[in-house]
This record gives sequence, C-alpha cells and structure tokens, in this order.
Amino acid sequence: MPRVKRGVTKHARHKKVLLAARGFRASSSRNYKWAKEALIHAWDHAYRNRRERKGDFRRLWIIRIGAACRQSGTTYSRFIYGLKQAGVELDRKILADLAVRDLPAFEKLVALASQHSDGAPQEAAPKEANEEATEAEPAAVEA
Repeated sequence: MPRVKRGVTKHARHKKVLLAARGFRASSSRNYKWAKEALIHAWDHAYRNRRERKGDFRRLWIIRIGAACRQSGTTYSRFIYGLKQAGVELDRKILADLAVRDLPAFEKLVALASQHSDGAPQEAAPKEANEEATEAEPAAVEA
C-alpha cells in the first residue's frame, strides 16, 4: 500500500483558515495557529450575537412604538393592551414600521386601541398613610 502524504491537504486547510481570517489583527491573520484560534472565537461570538440580535431588534421596535405612542397621547402598555383587546394581531416589527413610515395609520391604531382599553387597570395612586409617616419624620429629627 502506498504511503499517503498530507502536504497538499494541509496546505489547502491552512489556506482556507487564513483566507477566513483576513482582516484580523496582527498574527491572527498571518499565522495559522493564531488564525485558527481567532476564528474559533469569532464564530462563537457570531453564533451568540445572531441570537442576541433578535432581542436587540425587539427592544428597538418597542422604543419606537413607545415614542410614537407618546406623540399620540398614550403609553406603550395601554396601546398594546388595547390592541390585544381589539383582536389586532400585528407584531411589534410591523407596528414600529408603521410608526416610522405611516404615522396616520399608526394613529388610527392608537384610536382603536384606546376605544378597547377603557377597562384597563389604572395606575395605583400613592397611599396617604405613607405621606403622613414622611411628614412626622422631619419633626422627630428637629427635636
């Protein structure tokens, strides 16, 4: 059986790694050993951040919807509650796009949501007992 030499295979593998590591800093783009290590970390970060990006976009959409809601005189939570009560099944991506590109349509949705959120729970008012307790404390400090 003939002897198998791996020179061509090794060279091809090294070339593939070094091509993938182009643009990395210092030895990470020129030295196979460090390029391979850097690629492993780069791929780990890319995998993790592809998943994080979903949450980042959701947070961005919520911020945009909230800003448009405040312009229309309501809050984000009341708007979403009203849409759920009205049976509107638009996701946050579409709502944010409407808020940015088509404000009149978004304001119609706000009006619809406000019609259906009349029974929404109101924010709790501060308790009067706490106010009396805070008024008594400064007198005790003065004495």
